[in-house]
Amino acid sequence: MPSPIPQSVSILGSTGSIGVSTLDVLARHPQRYTVFALTARERIAELGQQCRRFAPRYAVVASEQGAQQLRDLIKGEDLPTEVLWGLEGLCQVAAAPEVDVVMAAIVGAAGLHPTLAAVEAGKKVLLANKESLVMAGPVFTRALAASDAQLLPIDSEHNAIFQCLPQPYSSLEEAGVEKILLTGSGGPFRARPVGELHRVTPDEACAHPNWSMGRKISVDSATMMNKGLEFIEACLLFDARPEQIDVVVHPQSIVHSMVQYRDGSLLAQMGNPDMRTPIAHALAFPERIDSGVAALDLIAQGRLDFEAPDPQRFPCLRLAREAMDAGGSAPTVLNAANEIAVDAFLHGRLSFTSIPAVIERVLESVDAVELTGLDAVETADRNARELAQKVLGAL
Repeated sequence: MPSPIPQSVSILGSTGSIGVSTLDVLARHPQRYTVFALTARERIAELGQQCRRFAPRYAVVASEQGAQQLRDLIKGEDLPTEVLWGLEGLCQVAAAPEVDVVMAAIVGAAGLHPTLAAVEAGKKVLLANKESLVMAGPVFTRALAASDAQLLPIDSEHNAIFQCLPQPYSSLEEAGVEKILLTGSGGPFRARPVGELHRVTPDEACAHPNWSMGRKISVDSATMMNKGLEFIEACLLFDARPEQIDVVVHPQSIVHSMVQYRDGSLLAQMGNPDMRTPIAHALAFPERIDSGVAALDLIAQGRLDFEAPDPQRFPCLRLAREAMDAGGSAPTVLNAANEIAVDAFLHGRLSFTSIPAVIERVLESVDAVELTGLDAVETADRNARELAQKVLGAL
């Protein structure tokens, strides 16, 4: 039965695709959830519309100028919304005592601090910001172990793995798991001749065949770096060794991931490619609630295909494995270099096939160091970004 007291939710990154999907699920269950805070970086108009509909206690934007723009937009609307700005505001709404659930959906390294603030405050954290875990893995997991926070994965693949594992979960060994099969669609260029990939445009790279996502994540999907980051995230979330995880290309995006057990069983979580399913699952866990997603029609679907990823087509998968094997700050460097390279590609400064080349040069130029704390993470991230910019200049 639903709790008589609605749970209070902060959405970090409410104007992105995950944030919008989360608000859609919340709106279906007004007796279960209330919106405490909404945050956005630059989409002030969209955030203003969300404030009018959901009347949050707080709204947070990136800059003081943006905060004033939002105040002007919602002035006279008789809303309870106080507008904050900057990192301090993000951390405040992530850790506020009134908050029960935090959706961590800010893309990239910018989401690290508020996500950690939510963990340290003992919140139920719905993790859609894989970069936080990738770039600060040891720091993040230590903070999680030291707090009362509950971490639930939102990426469809990790949520699928979570659903296929016994609960409560302790370890792959105790669960009898031999292998995790992490599925990925292969993106829009799975079948395009490799020799033509250097001509790919940003708009082509962002046209994902199955999912509607932001531009950065869409490019990551096209290079399969998104799967590389998810591979690292899966190692950290489920305490898996790299050799216990295989990446499988599955073009239909119906099987979201699988878990292979030592008795020969292979459990898969399936569903239409809609992020509202994992969001609803994590929001209500261990209960199940309506997500608004249509049931999967297997007869209409007709077929499910699986294949091994082509290492020549997707070198980013190899780079992610190498970074995970190196450990320490190597995943931090991988993530930082990727963000710089993808941004350069989206702005016409780099070819599609040069994205992994930039990342590899940066990884080869930096020795992995132990991540003793957040300062070490930020230093490794900053140095990698600076080096990536130099590599871009040389190219």
